[in-house]
Amino acid sequence: MKEFRICFVAGARPNFMKVAPIMRAFDDLASAANDKGIQINTVLVHTGQHYDGKMSEIFFEDLGIRKPDYNLGVGSGSHAVQTGRVMIEFEKVLEAEKPNLVVVVGDVNSTVACSLTAVKMGIWVAHIEAGLRSFDRSMPEEINRVITDSISDFLFVTEESGLENLRNEGIQDERIFFTGNVMIDTLMANLKRMQTEGYQPKEKRIQHLIGAEGSYAVLTLHRPSNVDHVGVLQGIWGAVSRIANQLPVIFPIHPRTLVKLKEFGFRSDKVIMVDPIGYMDMLWLVKGAALVITDSGGLQEETTALGIPCITIRENTERPVTLQLGTNRLVGTDPEIIIQTAKDILGGSSQVGNMPPLWDGRAAERIVKILIENVMEIIQ
Repeated sequence: MKEFRICFVAGARPNFMKVAPIMRAFDDLASAANDKGIQINTVLVHTGQHYDGKMSEIFFEDLGIRKPDYNLGVGSGSHAVQTGRVMIEFEKVLEAEKPNLVVVVGDVNSTVACSLTAVKMGIWVAHIEAGLRSFDRSMPEEINRVITDSISDFLFVTEESGLENLRNEGIQDERIFFTGNVMIDTLMANLKRMQTEGYQPKEKRIQHLIGAEGSYAVLTLHRPSNVDHVGVLQGIWGAVSRIANQLPVIFPIHPRTLVKLKEFGFRSDKVIMVDPIGYMDMLWLVKGAALVITDSGGLQEETTALGIPCITIRENTERPVTLQLGTNRLVGTDPEIIIQTAKDILGGSSQVGNMPPLWDGRAAERIVKILIENVMEIIQ
């Protein structure tokens, strides 16, 4: 029996939700590989890009992901420093483990760093969540997406815009697979778990919201373009504070944003700030919200799947299906537009969304079946 070695990479908390269903699907479909005379062995690498326990370890626990085989511990730093550190440390892992395939997810620095390292060592790369484009090269994530897609061997696409984007960039059709969204796999699986277990939030400061669905809003805010510039953050924070006069705004605060709020001296008695929370608590919070205000990518998708109105505080989005079919509204950073959009939604004019194609909770299964079908070519 031949051995097929796969290395999974997670770097930041959105990655964990995407890695979990893929690893689970490989376990579930191991017999299909055995029928081909293949034994699958997996290695999980946590690069440590999110190094705060509240930003990473709690997600492994919530999602039932096993302890990583390697934690590279790269920590913070500039984009160049962080990317360089990941490449140096990940090369050592690849030399020790000699995988046939590296699976990367999302668009963080760890994604591009590990892809580059693997490709230069002659190792196949699969990119989960390929083809998303904001067409804004000022976003570091956009550079990471474009580079990773250009060098990956398997490109697994979450929405139809990704197919068009990759083809426009000259990627061959045989490398592109429209398989759906593994984030939604994780969401659906944990919604079911939440219902069957009667889940109660661990974070004490949100426990009082039990039974209060639709009576609060949720805020997430972390992008440098929104929080690093005093004028921009002042406008956003002022808008959020005014919305909080109408209903409570729960804000699981990113460490970066907390530093900036303190540095600029912004505060609000109306916005309820809590430490970063785990996946299950965040899902519990979002599914009961009247409104979500965010600059995150993943929350645009999750609110669409849950049918929760979402205001995205950005000038562009790499997830256009959430605007076309979902519940997302793209508003930029103008405080008055943010406030007016929130008023419209809370006044009853929220956008009725539909579930995008293949967001059915089976994306990971489709991805793994494709990879198993190609095992023999990869290990030659």
